Amino acid sequence: MATETPPPSKTQVPLPSGEEFVAVQESEEFGRLRRSHRSFAFPLTVAFIAWYLLYVLLSNYAGGFMGTELFGNVNVALVLGLAQFLSTFLIAWWYARHAAAKLDPAAEAIKSRVEGGA
Repeated sequence: MATETPPPSKTQVPLPSGEEFVAVQESEEFGRLRRSHRSFAFPLTVAFIAWYLLYVLLSNYAGGFMGTELFGNVNVALVLGLAQFLSTFLIAWWYARHAAAKLDPAAEAIKSRVEGGA
């Protein structure tokens, strides 16, 4: 079976000391990485939880509205329920793109700097 990634290296990279970890954590570069992650993940998490709770509340307290047939046997509840799945996949895709474009390169730069001892 062919793989695209080489096997792991046999040489062990020395782990950074505790002081080096603290220095990285306090660095501006790490702060930018953390802010970039939080500014994306936190608002999207809050929005998705609010969207989910709205669906639950509508299901419990607005049965007439949720039971409104849109076409055939498809009602508002079914459409909003399927939209929950769609929004979950869209958020995961959007986060993967964000991480690949912004978070992963910054994290890799920090990692290589720490492991390289620079």
